[in-house]
Amino acid sequence: MFVTDCRREFYDVIVSQRVLLLVASDVDALCACKILQALFQCDHVQYTLVPVSGWQELETAFLEHKDQFKYFVFINCGANVDLLEILQPEEDTYFFVCDSHRPINVVNVYNETQVKLLVKQDDDLDVPAYDDIFRDEEDEEEDSENESDGSEPSDKRRRFEEEVIERTMRRRQRREWEARRREILFDYEQYEYHGTSSAMVMFDLAWIMSKDLNDMLWWAIVGLTDQWVQDKITHMKYVTDIGILQRHVSRHNHRNEDEENSLSIDCMRIAFEYDLRLALYQHWSLYESLCNTSYTSATLKLWSVQGQKRLQEFLADMGLPLKQVKQKFNSMDVSLKENLREMIEESANKFGMKDLRVQTFSIHFGFKNKFLASDIVYATASLMENIEKEGPETTNFIKALDSLSRGNLDKLHQGLDLAKKQLRAIQQTVASCICTNLVISQGPFLYCSLMEGTPDVKLFSKPVSLCLLSKYLLKSFVCSTKNKRCKLLPLIMAAPMDVEQGTVIMVGIPPETESSDKKNFFGRAFEKAADSTNSRTLHNHFDMSMVLFGSLCWKLRIRCSEVVSDVPDFIVLQLCQLALFEMFQYRPGLWVLCLRG
Repeated sequence: MFVTDCRREFYDVIVSQRVLLLVASDVDALCACKILQALFQCDHVQYTLVPVSGWQELETAFLEHKDQFKYFVFINCGANVDLLEILQPEEDTYFFVCDSHRPINVVNVYNETQVKLLVKQDDDLDVPAYDDIFRDEEDEEEDSENESDGSEPSDKRRRFEEEVIERTMRRRQRREWEARRREILFDYEQYEYHGTSSAMVMFDLAWIMSKDLNDMLWWAIVGLTDQWVQDKITHMKYVTDIGILQRHVSRHNHRNEDEENSLSIDCMRIAFEYDLRLALYQHWSLYESLCNTSYTSATLKLWSVQGQKRLQEFLADMGLPLKQVKQKFNSMDVSLKENLREMIEESANKFGMKDLRVQTFSIHFGFKNKFLASDIVYATASLMENIEKEGPETTNFIKALDSLSRGNLDKLHQGLDLAKKQLRAIQQTVASCICTNLVISQGPFLYCSLMEGTPDVKLFSKPVSLCLLSKYLLKSFVCSTKNKRCKLLPLIMAAPMDVEQGTVIMVGIPPETESSDKKNFFGRAFEKAADSTNSRTLHNHFDMSMVLFGSLCWKLRIRCSEVVSDVPDFIVLQLCQLALFEMFQYRPGLWVLCLRG
C-alpha cells in the first residue's frame, strides 16, 4: 500500500518502536540511511542497522531478527518482489519500504496491512488496476440441486442445459481474463527502471517534520547524484530533481556578505553551480581526469593513437601547457584555474563535446575543503566495493557510511584515492576490450566477457564496478564502431565472480541512445531464459538485470555445423540469445546453441 502521509503513517508509527533497518549496498541507500539515522537520533528511536547486498542476505537477516522486531524498514530493496511470499512474516509484522527500484510488485501495492510503500507521489508508476490483476475466487455451485417433487423432467433438462451453457461461459470469461491479466502484467513488469532517489524521499520526510538540516540536504543531493553517475535516471528527471533541491539549498544556505566573511572553520556551505563533467578533476590532475572520464575518453577515442593526438590538440586549443594539466589541480596557476571552465567549454564544442557542462552542487567544509556531489559518490562507492579485505564483510559498508559525515574527511580522502584507481582500471579495461576486439556482435546484442587473469578482474566482480565498466564500454564501442546497426544494440557483459566456485556475474545494459528512457528489459528476459533452459542461475542482486551463473561449457554454432567460437565456463550465450529473442520476438534462424560434451 502506498503511504500518502509519511509522517502520520510511517514515522509516528515507528517512533516509539524498536526498528530494524535493512539497507542495500548503494550510495543512494546509504544517504537515505544517514537521513533516517539523524531523525532517529533526534527522537531517540531504538534501531538496529543491517547492511544487505542481495536477496539471500536480506532473507537471512530477516530470519535472524524476526523474533526481536515487528517493524522493518527496507531502503533500496524489497519493492520489486512479493515480500510476503519471500519472507513469510507473521501477521503482526510490518514492512516499510523506501526503494527506488521499479516496477513495484503489485502484491506490495495492494496489500493494505503489512507492506507500506514510501514513494514520491509525483512518480509515474502506471500500476495496473486492482480488478485487472486480482479476482475473487467464485464458489463452485453444485451441479445437482434439490428439485421439488412436482418438477417435470423437461424443466430439469432445460435448467441443466442452461447451467452447462452458463458454466461454459464463465470458464471462457475466466480464460480471457487470465490471458488479459498475463498481458497486463507482462507490459507492467517487462522493464526495470528507477524512480525518485530514496534519499530525496527521506529528506522530504525530514522537511515535512521541520527537522531538515543542511547535512540531510547534502545527503539528498548525493543520493540523486548517485543515480545520475550510475546512469539510472534520464537527464530530464535529473534536471527536475536538481531544481527541487536547488530551492532547498537557497533556503538553507542564504547568507549575506558579512556572514560569509565570518564563517567558522567547522561550518558547511552548499552551493548550486554549473561545473565540468570531469571525474574528480579538483582532486586529481586535469589530464588524468580527461583521460579517465567516460564522456571525454569515448568522444576523443583515447584508446587509439589518433585519440591521444586529439587530446593534445584539445589542450593546445585551450592554451594549457602539459606541465600545468599534468600536475595536481590545486597546484595549477591561479590565473588558469579561474578561467578554466570557460576555456574548456569553448574548446569542447569544437571537438564534439557539447555536454561537458552539468548542473550540480558543491559543498565547502570550512575554508579549505571543497567537494562536488559526484566526488562524494565516486569515493563512497569505491569504499563500499574495496576489494582489499580489512575485517568482517560489513567493514566496507560502515566505512562508506562514515565517509558521508563531515567529521570523517580522512575516510573520504581514502575513498577518493580508491575511486581514482577504479576509474583507471575501468578505462584501461575499456581500452583493452576495444583494441583487442573483445566486444562481439551476437545477432541482436553485443557481448563481452572478461576472462580469469584479466588485470583488475577481481574489482569487476563487484556489481557497481561492473555496471560502470559495462556502460563505459558500450559508450566507447558506440563511438568507435562504424557499423550503424551495432550502435543500436544492447550489451551483455560477463566477468568471473568466484574462481573457486566457478561462478560468473553477468549484467545487461540497454542500448546507448540519446533518447534512452533508462529502462532495462534484461531482468525479466534473463528469468524467462533461465526457466527455458533449466540453467543454474541466481538472481541475488536487487537489480534484476544482474545475474549469477554456475560453471558450464557451451558452444555457439551456425547452421548446426560450423563452430564459430568456444565460450568456456559460461552459459551466457544461450541465455542471452533466448532472452533477446523472448523480448523482441526474434526468429533464431541460423542461431543454434548446444551443450558441449
